[in-house]
Amino acid sequence: MHRRERTEYLKSNIKYLIKSRGETQLSLCNASGLTRTTIYNILEGKVSNVQQSTIRKISDFFGVSYEEIETVDFEEKEIIDSSISPQGNMNPAAVPILKESLLMINMDKRIGELAILYPLTYYFGASYNLIAVLLENEIKGMYEVGDLLIIQKGTSTDDKEKLVYDRQTKKLFIINEPCSDSDRVFVVGDIIEERFNDSV
Repeated sequence: MHRRERTEYLKSNIKYLIKSRGETQLSLCNASGLTRTTIYNILEGKVSNVQQSTIRKISDFFGVSYEEIETVDFEEKEIIDSSISPQGNMNPAAVPILKESLLMINMDKRIGELAILYPLTYYFGASYNLIAVLLENEIKGMYEVGDLLIIQKGTSTDDKEKLVYDRQTKKLFIINEPCSDSDRVFVVGDIIEERFNDSV
């Protein structure tokens, strides 16, 4: 494969991965240690020969194959993989775990940033932009202290339970109906998976 072709694959894959993983060029730079100029030049096609160390930092950040990022169309590959077997070939997504008390001060941070600051758990599935909330207070009749909720941040889908923060009581609660942010409540996001703490 020609160098130019490899660079084209790299460029389109970075764009796709940033979008599909809920990241930004800035979070990629911060986590990988690359400069914004480097990423900009790759995405704008201004460099024809990207250093191997740069490619490795980018592929490590996204958790994808160093070999494939220059030779495979990831968007196409992930669509094919998910249509063959939703679970079988799926890479686990790294999900940062936030204690309930740290949740609100971190809601404006990107997932890539949180993944460096906090412990991780893993989620097998097609969702993106995920955080895990470790409950420090029970949610009556539903969840105990120590339960972990995997949340798709910022989404509010009709048919899914949502984790919501009450700004007045400073407590979390669950609702089933569609909801949007207001002075009183902040919608953390849809609950994608729940993991119960059996050791309590």
